Amino acid sequence: MQEVAQPVSRGLARFFKEALAGTQQDFTQGSLTRAIALLAVPTVLEMIMESTFGIVDAFWVARLGADAIAAVGLTESLVILIFSIALGLSMAATATVARRIGEKDAEGAAIAAVQAIGCGLATSLVTGVAGALLAPRLLTWMHGTPGVVQTGSGYTSIILGGNACIMLLFLINGVFRGAGDAAIAMRALWLANLINLALDPCLIYGFAGFPKLGVTGAAVATTIGRSIGVLYQLGVLFAGRGRVRVARRHLDVQPDVLLRLLRVGAVAMIQYFIATASWVSLVRINALFGSASVAGYTIAIRIILFAILPSWGISSAAATLVGQNLGAERPDRSERAVWLAGTYNMIFLSAVGLALFSSARWLVGWFAVDTAVISIAVACLKYVSLGYPFYAWGMIMEQAFNGAGDTATPTWINLCCYWIFQIPLAWCLAEPAGFGSRGVYLAICTAESVLAVVSVVVFRRGRWKRVKI
Repeated sequence: MQEVAQPVSRGLARFFKEALAGTQQDFTQGSLTRAIALLAVPTVLEMIMESTFGIVDAFWVARLGADAIAAVGLTESLVILIFSIALGLSMAATATVARRIGEKDAEGAAIAAVQAIGCGLATSLVTGVAGALLAPRLLTWMHGTPGVVQTGSGYTSIILGGNACIMLLFLINGVFRGAGDAAIAMRALWLANLINLALDPCLIYGFAGFPKLGVTGAAVATTIGRSIGVLYQLGVLFAGRGRVRVARRHLDVQPDVLLRLLRVGAVAMIQYFIATASWVSLVRINALFGSASVAGYTIAIRIILFAILPSWGISSAAATLVGQNLGAERPDRSERAVWLAGTYNMIFLSAVGLALFSSARWLVGWFAVDTAVISIAVACLKYVSLGYPFYAWGMIMEQAFNGAGDTATPTWINLCCYWIFQIPLAWCLAEPAGFGSRGVYLAICTAESVLAVVSVVVFRRGRWKRVKI
């Protein structure tokens, strides 16, 4: 038995070393299970660090009181709107770069990367200026109490004003993932968030000789960390250490490539905007029931996002495999990758849902001491976890469509399931039906489950295989 175990352990060690160091495997050939794992492992570790930062940030900020937690939660709901732009451009970059890599067109992949980065910079300048100047008004618009506005205006101003680092960090990592360089994307986010983690307590509470900035310190730490992460990404691109190698000749505007990116990216932005704006609406409905509701919801969502990280890795792997194999003119292999990834994701998320439901109170107890906040956070975890087997397929299908460049299909699905169904249902359950904030959580579970079923039905029709980018 020991003789059998040793080769297996050595094989696993070699696999993880390859996944973390960066693989040169051609993802249009070979085992799909191995390909999903090689792409998913570094993405999971990347997302674990991102979510760990979010949880640690919540841990430190929670000690400042409910107003501080609510300010962070409301600001994150606003930042999600910026994320919709970043993720839209990122998805366009991922799909386009993956298609070019599958076609063995490295030059085209580099050109697409540069055009996407230029779009991200231009967009972040506009949103950054507006966000920095309008921070107090935005918190008020989100139903923040006067205490929340006073406590969180500095935090909101810095986070929104410095959103270029958020935009570029996600966008350039989309380029790396499309190319199959998930390990590089992982290292960029780890660097950014390790700096965040180190600076957070120092700048919030004035440790180690740093100024005591309160909740504003969390924003400063985040902006510094992510900016350094972006500098690392740019260094990798221009030094040619990945599959996408950017040189000076690629820095010119390429109108045809730019227009194709914008066409795919604009629809993807609308797609993510629809999804994220629905979350903003849900937060606003939550805010009607006071700071405790927003604080409980914020803590629960942090835990949920951390728990589902491997699912993001598997979904990202599906998007890359779909794009590269369509580029290699192997659509059947793309489809097999999606069904396989969906099955793995469903098994994983079903286990996660069971774990969250059974240990909700214990988990929330790590982040909150207020009994009202704890009660709301526990309810959110339990309601949302009921739909996890469905969420698994919804996540995979959305990324499969996007990886193919078919951003229009999930956009329409999101519009119907979120705006036409989820938001009205959340309000009806919260207000007329009298469920309060718990009605919002029940609406989330129901709408996400419906979205998954619709997505699977549409995917089986196969239109995504014929999209040209």
